[in-house]
Amino acid sequence: MLDLLFPVFGGAIPTDHAYPLYAALARLVPAFHDPATGLRFTPIGGVPDTPGQLRLADHSRLRVRLPEERIRVALPLAGKKLEVAGHAVRVGVPSVTTLTPAPMLAARVVTFKHADDPARFLATARLKLAELGVEGEPAVPLITTGPRAGEPRRRVVRVKGKAIVGYTLLVSGLTAEHSIRLQEQGLGGRTRMGCGFFLPHLPRVS
Repeated sequence: MLDLLFPVFGGAIPTDHAYPLYAALARLVPAFHDPATGLRFTPIGGVPDTPGQLRLADHSRLRVRLPEERIRVALPLAGKKLEVAGHAVRVGVPSVTTLTPAPMLAARVVTFKHADDPARFLATARLKLAELGVEGEPAVPLITTGPRAGEPRRRVVRVKGKAIVGYTLLVSGLTAEHSIRLQEQGLGGRTRMGCGFFLPHLPRVS
């Protein structure tokens, strides 16, 4: 597996843009619709703007994870314009990076069916990690500032108007082998729509 990092240019996009981005990507590259191709992505980062909006910045990237032999499938995105929930995003030429093992990984949002409270979510995460053959300790980080400080970092993903509840997930105590396996496989539902996408842990998951 490799990551293609496409620079993206434009104004603002919705904070919750995973499903509109998935739809925009699939219009240009239909292989995003097909689970057999192994193409996945993580939502685009940016700077908080007005409520519910992100402002694209110099560091904003579209990260596409895919098998090495599928690189040519995603390259047609370069130079194209995406319509993401009515907002125009222009995609640049990508760089290629390999997956890096790390003892702790983070996913911005992970979703499981019937696991919309933190205790059930973590119990399900442990079960699903075991099914992947990944030994690690899952945890939901807490919000550190604002009126919700101390609460679990809960996320809502909207798919075709339906609100799907998930949580940010950290997994620690990983061996190099298990770290790469979790990054390659992802975890939970809707992994083709940006969920369950793991990266080496940074001090804060936004």
